[in-house]
Order: sequence, then C-alpha cells, then structure tokens
Amino acid sequence: MSRCVTRLFAILGKEVQQLRRDRLTFGMIVGIPILQIVLFGYAINTDVRHLTAAIADQAGTQLSRQLVEDMQATQVIDVAQRVNTGAQLKALLDSGEISVGVLIPPDFERRLQQNDRAAAQLMVDGSDPIILATTQTLTKMKLQAHTAEKAEKQHQLFEVRNYYNPERRSSVFVVPGLIGVILTMTMVLFTAVAIVRERERGNLELLINTPVSTTELMLGKIIPYIVIGLIQVTLIMLLGMFLFHVPVNGMVIDVYLVALVFIAANLSLGLVISTVVKNQFQAMQMTFFFFMPSILLSGFMFPFEGMPKAAQYIAELLPLTHFVRLIRGIMLRGAEISQMSMDVYALLIFTVITMSFAILRFKKRLD
Repeated sequence: MSRCVTRLFAILGKEVQQLRRDRLTFGMIVGIPILQIVLFGYAINTDVRHLTAAIADQAGTQLSRQLVEDMQATQVIDVAQRVNTGAQLKALLDSGEISVGVLIPPDFERRLQQNDRAAAQLMVDGSDPIILATTQTLTKMKLQAHTAEKAEKQHQLFEVRNYYNPERRSSVFVVPGLIGVILTMTMVLFTAVAIVRERERGNLELLINTPVSTTELMLGKIIPYIVIGLIQVTLIMLLGMFLFHVPVNGMVIDVYLVALVFIAANLSLGLVISTVVKNQFQAMQMTFFFFMPSILLSGFMFPFEGMPKAAQYIAELLPLTHFVRLIRGIMLRGAEISQMSMDVYALLIFTVITMSFAILRFKKRLD
C-alpha cells in the first residue's frame, strides 16, 4: 500500500513539475476563469440601452421636440443624427449606422388630437430580437395633452415597423453570424495546429532547408484553408437558405468577398499562435482563449450597443465583430460593401498586422 502511495505521489510530482514548466498552460488555468467572470459579469448585458438612433422631425413643433427629449431621457436611444425624410432613415438602417429611426410626421399634433392612429413611427432593425424587444418600451411612452380638459387623455404614440425580420425568426438572426463563428473556430485552430504539427514531426526543418522563403512557406500553408473556408461559407449559406429560409438580400459575391477577407484575418491569427506555442495542445488552448471573447463580444449573441464602452473598444479589435456586421448587413439588410467600408478596412488592417508579425516571429524562431 505504501509503495502504491509513493508511486502515486511520484506521478503527481512529475505532473506538477511539468505544469510549472509549461507556463502557457498554467496561465490558461488562471486566465480562463478570470476571462469568463469578467465577460459574463461585466461585458455581457442583455438590458440594452443607448441604441444609436436618428430622428426625422417633420413637424418641428414644441411638442415634437418634447417627444424627442422624453425619448432620450429613457436612455433607450441616443440620437446620433437628424435627417429630413423617412427614406433617409431607411438608408441609415440599411447601412447599419443606426438601430432605430424615429419619424415624426408634419401632422403630428393633429394625430395626437384625433387619437385615431399612431402619431409617430419607430423604424427598428428587427434582425436582432433583443433590440426589437428593447424598443417596445418606447411604445409605452405617454405624452400628456397640454390643455386641462385633455389632461387625463393619453395617446399611444408609436407605430413600430420591424425591418429585415418581420416574422421575428431567431434563425434569421443566428445563421449569418454563425458563418463567422464557425470560420473563427476552424480557421484559427486549423492553421495554428498545422504549423505546430509540422514542427513536432520534424518536417519543418526539412522545409527550412529548401529554397522556399518564409513568406512562401506560410502562404503555401494557408491557401488550402482559404478554399476550405469558402466551402464552409457555401455550405452554411445553403443550409440556412433551404432549411431555415434565411434570405440573402444582398449580392452573393459580396458575401464571398467579405468572407475571403475574414478568412485571411483568422488564418493570419492562427499563424501568430503557431509561432507562440510549443505543441498542438497549447495551440488548442490559445485558440479557445481567443474564441470565447470573440463569440461573446462580437454581437453574435448579445447586442454590441448593450456592452460597456470598455468592452466595445476591445470588441473592435476582434475580426468577428466586423464580420458579423458585414455579413448581417449584406444578407439581411441588402447592404453593399461600400456602405460598410470601415469594417472591411478594419479586417484588412488586422490581417496585414498579424501576418507581418507572424512572418517576423517565425524568422526569429528559426534563428
């Protein structure tokens, strides 16, 4: 019995020593719980406030201005722009610049007096069910009449127009974002593990002794995965269209173009991870460490505007954040790439920086 205990403690001691030497794994043991509690306790917030909004006040009266002030006082919306027409509000919704448009017609006060129809209109990006549910609180607002005889009379102010997902189907919201989630998980992991696997098998040293340059080696490693990524995009889109009736309102070529840039961003990140880790297990750990904040902060599961500003700044550094905006804009709102060019530029910049870092670090490790 004593020998058994001795052998057991010997094995335990060996594992502890190995963990102490494997600093990355030890860091993950501490880092993952900290990351989870910070994300779920601080960054993730389903009680959405401060939705970006635009106002078209065609009435221009004291009462219409009071309505706008009362809406902002609820903190549900923040007025970012003022336009003149409903068509301009719709264009801002299509481009993703706003989540809510408020149209106050010229006969706003007459509609209030007659009380036979909604006095104003809320135009909502209904592709996100949480945003749509949040704006419902504005429909419960009441505007007091200013005369004594009508003081007790209240009016249902808003007609809500739900754009992009009138049937309120969750699959319409989930499937486009799921393209980005799957690409993030597979592209980063495949690339990181592929390079490390070559190193573990000793094949990398053989490749180094050939005339192939570092840049050519890395490009040769990632190009097959670009093709795999595009196949995944096609498969998810087809399943979404035929099984869940998810629309593709924009141009299909635009879907593939933004997917191509996004795949390149993830593959370059996978290359960076491969230059940091020592084995395939560490590569999977690092991929998971990156994947979790990506899926939680990108807007795929929770509204981006509901997160604290600090979390939003971090999310802007993640490729998935920009891809979710792009893919939902193209598939659901029918937007063009030119309307969302800033997100495309963000992905391109991320790709250039990470690819350059991976090449430089790979050269350093070869030395």
